[in-house]
Amino acid sequence: MIFSDSYRSMENRMKNITLGIIAHVDSGKTTLSEVILYRTGIIRSFGRVDKGESFLDNDSLERKRGITIYSKQAVFSYGDTKVNLLDTPGHADLSAEMERTLQVLDYALLIISAGDGITGQSENLWRLLEKYGIPVLIFFNKMDMPDSDRESLLDEARRRLSDRIADFGAERTDEFYDHAAMGDEDSMEEYLSEGKLSDDTIKDLIADRKVFPAFFGSALKDEGVGELINAIDELTLERDYPEEFGARVFKIFRDDSGRRLTMMKITGGSLKARSTLPDGETLSKINQIRIYSGDRFETVPEVFAGDVCAVEGLNESHAGQGFGYESGSVLPVLMPVMRYRAVIGADKDPVICCRQFRIIEEENPELYVDWDEETKEIYVRVMGEVQLEVLSEVLKRRFDLDVTFDTGEVIYRETIEAPVIGAGHFEPLRHYAEVILLMEPLEAGSGLEFAADVDTDLLALNWQRLILTHLAEKEHRGVLTGSVITDMRITVIGGRADKKHTEGGDFRKATYRAVRQGLMMAKNVLLEPYFSFKLRVPAANVGRAMTDLDRMNAVFSVPENSSGYALISGRVPVREAAGYPMELAAYTKGLGSMTMVPDGYGRCRDSEGVIASKGYDPLADTANTPDSVFCARGSGYIVPYDRVYEYIHTDLDALRIEKKDIEDVISGAEVPVLDTRRTRSSGYSLGTEEIDSIISGTTGRNAAAAHKWKSKRKKTFGLQAGGAANSAMHGKGGKTFVPSVFQPEDADYLLVDGYNVIFAWDDLKELALDNMDAARISLLEKLCNWQAVTESEVIAVFDAYRVKGHDTEVLDYLNIHVVFTKEAETADQYIEKFAHAHGKKHKVAVVTSDGLEQIIIRGEGCSLVSSRDFRKKIELI
Repeated sequence: MIFSDSYRSMENRMKNITLGIIAHVDSGKTTLSEVILYRTGIIRSFGRVDKGESFLDNDSLERKRGITIYSKQAVFSYGDTKVNLLDTPGHADLSAEMERTLQVLDYALLIISAGDGITGQSENLWRLLEKYGIPVLIFFNKMDMPDSDRESLLDEARRRLSDRIADFGAERTDEFYDHAAMGDEDSMEEYLSEGKLSDDTIKDLIADRKVFPAFFGSALKDEGVGELINAIDELTLERDYPEEFGARVFKIFRDDSGRRLTMMKITGGSLKARSTLPDGETLSKINQIRIYSGDRFETVPEVFAGDVCAVEGLNESHAGQGFGYESGSVLPVLMPVMRYRAVIGADKDPVICCRQFRIIEEENPELYVDWDEETKEIYVRVMGEVQLEVLSEVLKRRFDLDVTFDTGEVIYRETIEAPVIGAGHFEPLRHYAEVILLMEPLEAGSGLEFAADVDTDLLALNWQRLILTHLAEKEHRGVLTGSVITDMRITVIGGRADKKHTEGGDFRKATYRAVRQGLMMAKNVLLEPYFSFKLRVPAANVGRAMTDLDRMNAVFSVPENSSGYALISGRVPVREAAGYPMELAAYTKGLGSMTMVPDGYGRCRDSEGVIASKGYDPLADTANTPDSVFCARGSGYIVPYDRVYEYIHTDLDALRIEKKDIEDVISGAEVPVLDTRRTRSSGYSLGTEEIDSIISGTTGRNAAAAHKWKSKRKKTFGLQAGGAANSAMHGKGGKTFVPSVFQPEDADYLLVDGYNVIFAWDDLKELALDNMDAARISLLEKLCNWQAVTESEVIAVFDAYRVKGHDTEVLDYLNIHVVFTKEAETADQYIEKFAHAHGKKHKVAVVTSDGLEQIIIRGEGCSLVSSRDFRKKIELI
């Protein structure tokens, strides 16, 4: 994040920041907002949300329920700072409304209740703030409650949120400065030389998320709030905004007169009333600009960078949309996990009802209103029961529509297990487009990433951009249950157009077909949503609770005993946990409690059963066909998905995986035991991080060898947990990544696709057909000689993915390392994970002749050498 201090030198120019108040439910968030507005002169007395008096919770539903349902704006000034305050819902079921505000925040104020401590919802909020890169101030509220302990809360927050949380409510002692400076080398040097940190340094640390200030108090008793307001003024910096116009939409709503309003933050330049903005396929005039504070607003002729406003006149705008230089849309992280069918009265026209649902969907895009044309039924997706209840009340209030909902069903997702090439061709008479995609699996929670890696001499840039647009514009359906796909990187690696016959719509058809064909050719994985949970039961009921959790396929911690209760935390499939809180209340006689918050997706524990129950036939889904259309003798004809590779016009030879001969030989092979090797471990799965342990000398290599390696490379590294991976072929800003060029003998690490090499070398192939063990030993001996000369760390990787129940084995053979992959993991996948983790930081060379693997490895910055070329090099030793 880039901030500027230029406001200091400008007379009558206040610093302008947007601050969001974020919290878990019942943390006192709205009360704190009221006290802040009271102290800054916006209101004369602060109201109570439980009494329906609050300034920001002014909607009738909010006052009825006593909770925040909608995000609201208030504007106040204090010291040198103008603050656009955005109050957000705290209930987990309403988190989508909260997330929409994150894309426009400069800072977030996270409220934590001293009575509850760090909850699962607090951790979810923290992860969201981290993903959006928002600097955070923390206020521990309700410190007037009995047993509230400042140090205990701080310790828990540092343990579960970040170790860079610093107590800014205490005196600035050496301990304070030491903790504040720990996340930045320059700051630590300043502290060691000066004995303290300057105010400017502290501001920079906060803005860069290198320290998180913590404050303590009680909003209800107005304790510690003044100190917090001073910090908002003194410890924040204004963004450095460009002169070019930009704006980001975060909310759509309607006023009491039904006027459609678009809430946005100006992120560059300015916007005047009566000016025009793109609105769908047309331009629309901005009729009015409003600055809201609570339910009141002021109309202004112009707004500037940093301002948050509502504009009237746009009819097609949507949350997440960008204007000006902020082109494109921001996709949400939080997604509903349940889908419900709306039950409406027989006297109501379902078509009209669907239009009314669509109006609500504009304001709550996470609803994803689905219309089933065949059954004339309406479906919505929601985050939980509270949102469903709110939706029913909103429909009744605004449209006099009585709606109930059925029991609902889990929303599944689908992904792939290994890279695959998808090909789509669309060529009816006088049309032409061809698209080739590389589809790769990503870590759980990564979502979808799109990129292009095609020479513009082969496919013009405008066509590449069009393909990327078509990839992003649609929710692509999987082939197992028809669920939406996720956790994939889809890269355009080829395509063709015809100067005479290609039209824009042709690439849409070819792109959709390419995605679908790739899925049909891939090994697909069904994903289901999970909850993270905290369970509190009387000690007498802990046995029953643990039995239930086992039955629900939950993964959970060992129970902790506290004052006669057992505390259990863990992760459970949403499908299994539905209705369990009510069952818990029944058998504990109301003494037990369970809190659950969405925790992403994981592999479905009963894929076969779910797939069978869905009864989805991907070939019968004509709206998502995997087949391609080719042309011959003046007419188009259909080519089935499994034969498209044979007909495609792009040369796919370099991309095909030629492994049939190898698989035929090793399909029944057992993992060998070699006397000259030591087994690293058995009985559990290992990954590339375990390779780091091997290389750092923890697997039985002699001490001298380990010491020699450590003197060359002092840093250890491993796969990063969580988060979206960067595109293998594209760096930041969409620029093509150009890998380093170096010879394998200069590599830090040399990875060898064992069976690929064996079957590429004639002598080893002949030996393998007679005795696979002998062929492996022969290859390993040659690799030992290579390591002795080059001093590279050599890792030979062999497939054991067809050996039932086998876990990854990592062994030492003399001076090299050998990996036998686990069941269902190929050598390709293992090498690709290693390359992704280490290829950008270290010289990694890979020996393989697998065309698809070469494409992926190049994108990770690794050097490649074919099996045959490596043979020539190794013979020179």
